[in-house]
Amino acid sequence: MSDKNQRDSEEDEDEDSESGSVGQHSSSLTTFFNNLFSGFLQNLGCLRSAANMLNIPTQSFPAPSSQQRVAPSGQSGRNKVALKPGHSLMDWIRFAKSGKDLTGLRGRLIEVTQEELQKHNTRDDCWTCIRGMVYNVTPYMDYHPGGEEELMKAAGIDGTDLFDQVHRWVNYESMLKECLVGRMATKATTALNAILPPPAPTGLAPATSVAPPPDKDSRPRYDWFQTDVTVHLVVYAKRKIPNSGCTIVDLEAGVLRLEVLLQKMSYMIHLRLAEEVEGNVSVHTAFAVGKIQVTIRKQAKGKWASLGQPLEFHNTFLRKKDRAVYYRDCELVSKTEVNHNTHLFRLKLPRGTVMHVPVGKHVYLKALIQDAEVVRPYTPVDQTLSASSQRSAQDSDLYLMIKVYPDGMFTPHLNSLSTGDCVSVSGPEGTFSLRPLRDVTDLYLLAAGTGFTPMARVIQVALQDIETVRKTKLLFFNRREEDILWRCELDELAAHDERFQVEYVLSEPCESWSTRKGHVDESMLKDFLQRPEGSKCYVCVCGPTAFTELTIGLVKQLGFTEQEIFAFQG
Repeated sequence: MSDKNQRDSEEDEDEDSESGSVGQHSSSLTTFFNNLFSGFLQNLGCLRSAANMLNIPTQSFPAPSSQQRVAPSGQSGRNKVALKPGHSLMDWIRFAKSGKDLTGLRGRLIEVTQEELQKHNTRDDCWTCIRGMVYNVTPYMDYHPGGEEELMKAAGIDGTDLFDQVHRWVNYESMLKECLVGRMATKATTALNAILPPPAPTGLAPATSVAPPPDKDSRPRYDWFQTDVTVHLVVYAKRKIPNSGCTIVDLEAGVLRLEVLLQKMSYMIHLRLAEEVEGNVSVHTAFAVGKIQVTIRKQAKGKWASLGQPLEFHNTFLRKKDRAVYYRDCELVSKTEVNHNTHLFRLKLPRGTVMHVPVGKHVYLKALIQDAEVVRPYTPVDQTLSASSQRSAQDSDLYLMIKVYPDGMFTPHLNSLSTGDCVSVSGPEGTFSLRPLRDVTDLYLLAAGTGFTPMARVIQVALQDIETVRKTKLLFFNRREEDILWRCELDELAAHDERFQVEYVLSEPCESWSTRKGHVDESMLKDFLQRPEGSKCYVCVCGPTAFTELTIGLVKQLGFTEQEIFAFQG
C-alpha cells in the first residue's frame, strides 16, 4: 500500500497507504505535488482538525484552523495560501468544463520538445510534464492551495518523479485533462533504450522494427504454444520470482494484458488475440526458475496461425513507475462491520482477471463522484487475522478494511454501494519488500488507527512463513477502546502464539483503562523497542503522516538505522 502517498484531507486522520522507505522524500520537491490536489477538499468542508487525531501531540500539527499539513520531520512547515472565494474543487471542475481554451492552443495537441517545455516557465505561461504528457497549469495557479511559488517549482520541467514520490495515486489526467498541451517528443535513442523488446516468437510479427537486443540480454522474453483447445503463453523472467507472486493478467473482450512485476521493473504482454477465447484464465508459476505460464481455452477447436495483434506497450520492459496505473472493475460481494465506523469490504475480481496483492502492497480505488474521478489508496488484508495459512490459491477476492468518514468525499460513496455494484481497482503498488525480514529476529510494528491494515498481513507472514523471527510485537495507537480494530483476533493470536505480543495505547481512555495511555513519545518507545543480545531488529511504522514522521524521528533517536526502519507513508 503504498509506495509515496499523502492522504486527502477527508482521510488525513488514519487512512492507510504506503509508498516507500524512510527518508526518501525531498521536502522542496515534494511540496509541489504534495499540495496539488489535497487542498481542494478543504473548501468542501472535508478538512478536519489534525490536532484531534489519536495519539499525536497537538504541537506536532498546525493550529486547528490551519490548512497546512505537517512538513517532514526536521524541516519547517510553510503556510498554504488562502484560496480566493470561488476557487474550490467544484469551482475548478466547473471552470475546466466551461469550454474556455485552457491551453492557449485552440484545441490542438502538439508534440513538445525539451527546449519548448523550458520556455514556458513563468507565472503567466507555466507548462509542466507528468509521465510524458505536458500540461499548461497557468489557469490552475489561483486554484492551487500552495500558491504560485510552489507550483512554479515544476515550471518548464518534467515533474513526474516529484509527483510519484508521494502522489502517484492522484488522478491528474482527469483533473488537468482540459489543460493538456500534448505529448513530450522522445529522442530516438531514449525510446530505444526504454522499450527495446526481445525478438518476437514464431507466429507473431515483431511489435516494433527496432534492432534485436544484444545476445546476453537479461530482460524477460516470452513464447507460446497451442493445442486444438488451448493457448499457452510462457514468460521467462530470467530471474527468481518472489513466492508472493508478481503476475497480473486481465483478459477482456479478446484483449490480453499480462504484467509481470520484477522489483522496480515491469514486463508487459499486450495483445488482441487472434481468435475468440473463453473468459477464464489460469496462471502457473515456477518461482525458482522464473517461469510463468498463462493458459486460455479457445472457443472453437483448431490451430491459430498467430497469437494475435500487438497493442500499445506490448513486449516492453519498463520501470514500474513509468507505467500508467491500470484499473479493472471489481464487484462488491459483501460489507462486514468491523467496529462502529470501519467495515471490511470484499471485492470480487472480473472473470478474466488473475491478481494477488503481495504483503505490504496497496491498491488504488477509483470512482466518479460529483463529476470528478476520485482515487484513494488502500492496503488489502485477509478475511481474518488467521486466514493466510488457510487461504485457497483460487481465493483471489480483495478484502479492504476501510474507515468511513461521514464528511468525507470517497468513503461515504464507497459505503453507499450495494452488493453487486462495481468499483475500479488498480494493480499492486508500493515498495515494501519482505527481503529485509528474512534474517530478522525481532520485528516491531508501530501502528495508529487504520495504519494497522498493512501490519495485519505482515504479522501473518512473520508468524507463519519466516522462521528466523522469534518475536513480533505490535504497539497499536487509538483514541478510544471501541476504535481498536480486530482486537479480539489480536488478543486471541497473542494468547495462542508466544511469539506475538500486542499492546494498546489510548489517547482518550475511559476511567477503567489501566494500561498504556497518551501519545507516542520517546519513553514509551524506549520501553517497547528492546534489543536482545545478538538480535537483528526491524521496525515498521504506519499511521497518519504526522504520527509516522514523529515516530520515525523518535525511533532513530533510539539508535535504529535507516536500514532497520520501513515507513508505510500516510
